[in-house]
Order: sequence, then structure tokens, then C-alpha cells
Amino acid sequence: MTGVLPSQHIKEMISSGVISGTPAVIPEQIQPASLDLRLGKIAYRVRASFLAGEDASVSERIAEFEMHRVDLEGGAVLEKGCVYVVPLMEELDLPNHIQAVANAKSSTGRLDLLTRTITDGGVEFDRIAPGYKGPLYAEICPRSFSVLVRPGMRLNQIRFRDGQTVLSDSELQELHSEVPLVDCAPIINEGLGFSVDLSPKNGTLVGYRAKPHTGVIDLDLIDHYDPAEFWEPVYLKEGRVILDPGAFYILVSREAVTIPPEFAAEMAPYLAMVGEFRVHYAGFFDPGFGHHSAGGAGSRGVLEVRCHEAPFVLEHGQTVGRLVYERMSDVPEQLYGREIASNYQGQGLKLSKHFKTAETAF
Repeated sequence: MTGVLPSQHIKEMISSGVISGTPAVIPEQIQPASLDLRLGKIAYRVRASFLAGEDASVSERIAEFEMHRVDLEGGAVLEKGCVYVVPLMEELDLPNHIQAVANAKSSTGRLDLLTRTITDGGVEFDRIAPGYKGPLYAEICPRSFSVLVRPGMRLNQIRFRDGQTVLSDSELQELHSEVPLVDCAPIINEGLGFSVDLSPKNGTLVGYRAKPHTGVIDLDLIDHYDPAEFWEPVYLKEGRVILDPGAFYILVSREAVTIPPEFAAEMAPYLAMVGEFRVHYAGFFDPGFGHHSAGGAGSRGVLEVRCHEAPFVLEHGQTVGRLVYERMSDVPEQLYGREIASNYQGQGLKLSKHFKTAETAF
């Protein structure tokens, strides 16, 4: 069956050697519709971001652009504003009918930690061609905070697909009539529209803005850091927020979203026509996200927003992105928020799991 491959199929791919790892892949890496990827032991500080390009390997390009090497054993700091390439512990030997797409994990995106997957012969970030055989690498660029990392940390994830099973707008509308995908009238146009909530029901807090000069974040520490040391609160003012160029914001969607177990979703890249800002870094939404069968009742989408060249006015209810839904090839054995520990089921406006509850910090 065509579609996004679920957890049980990923297990079969590991058993058959389609996915391999050194050391071996562990069960904790397997998600409902994706596999977490682990950092290796060395990070290469490079002069610039790059793609291998056709007929070239990533190792050849590293040799061309390498500045120095960072040993991650025992922990090492990846500095804000620098670009690193880290060989991952996983390798692929994909059949010709299976392709893959990678993306940053939710907590990675919420730290403004730009993490993209590159491959030998690759001409796109995060896209792995059908039949690819070879190693995987993570390009990491901390944008707002320097971070402490170690081998085995999981910053990005990979999703496997057999064929193309993206729902058309008419199919999406039909699905919404059967299982409400949002808790309001849907905006359906090449996917399910996502808008920003700048009119909270309680209080005036609408988001957070990353402070420009902060300490290091150890990615192994959960519920540890005081949000006030790293973030400034953003409060409601006349139903709008003016985004400053170069600043990074955490906002929340107006819609509470549901992903039924038979489907997966991905946040599509922003369109330049809606404004000069980037809407997200982490784009995967797993089967069961916000769904009642997995303990959800609709979950808001956190928006990781970075403004570009000019200040931009963002207003309540403005559409800022879209979710593209795909069929699963089978219902996953495990759903987001049910069989696995899921930090963001039922979420509202929420920082990454590394921070203590933000509402009491300001």
C-alpha cells in the first residue's frame, strides 16, 4: 500500500537492513510515522552551508569547507551563528520505490536551532531520493542560542513514503466533514490553512521573543531553564505584533488541529506572498496529534517565526502557513500522545521542553 510508512514498517526496515545504525538503532528512536536520527561523535565547523551536489559526497565537500573539528564525546558547545556538519549514526539502503523526507524535531525548532539533513549527491535539503544508499549528515546552525550537544542526541527525524498520497483540497474538505480537523471553519487552499492567535482568551500574553545575549542550553536538561533568562514575553497590543528583522518568536496557531490516526501531516514552506518571514522549522505532525483516540481534543500548532528584511505587522487571524495531509500506508501501532511520551499533546502556547513553565516566569 502506498503512503507514509508507520512505526511497524519502520521496524521491518531496520530488521531487513534498509535502515542501519552504528551503534544499532534503538526502539526509542521510532515514532508513529518517523525515525529519530542520532548525532555522531564529531562535528565539523564549516565556512558555509552547502549541498553535496550531483556526483559529489558530503565528505568531499567537508574537506573543502572545513575550518576545524569538534569532538562531541563528553559534550561540546555549538556556537550561535556558526555552521556545523555532523555525521549521523544512521545509514540508508532504500528500495527504488521508497523516498524519504527529514525535518527538525519540535523541540529543535522551538530553540531556533536550524537543523537540516544532507546526503551524498543531494541537491535539496531534507529530501532523500528513492533508492538512496549511503550515510546521512545533519547540518546544524544555532540561530538564537548556543547549545551543548553529545553523541546520540536526536535533533532531527526522517519520514519514509511509498508513492505520493497528499490529499487534494476536495479530499481534505471531505475528511474535515467526517472528522473535524480544526475547531473552526477550515481554510482549505492547497492544504489546511494555519493562522496566528493574537487574541488570547485569558490575559494578554501572545508569544515569546528570543533574547539576543544568553547562556548555553544543554539539550539533555529537561524542565530546567528559567524562561526569563532566554525569552522576552510578547503582549497583545491592538490585536497585532510588529516583527523585528532578525528576531525569533514563538507564537501559537488560532486553530486547534487534529491529525486522525490514518493520516500524517507536514507544515508546508511559507509563501513569500504572505509576508517576509519564515513560519516554521519543525514541520512534522504525527498521527494522533490532537486526536481523541490519543488523549487529545485538538492541539494548537506552535509557530516558530523569524522575520527577514523589513519589520512586518502580523495581525490576529492572519494566515501564515498550511498543513499538507498525507495518507498513512497503515495505521501506526503507536500514536502520538498515547503509546509514546509526547511533550506537546494538547499544547497551547508552549516553549521547548527544556524550559520551566513560562506563565509563572514573567
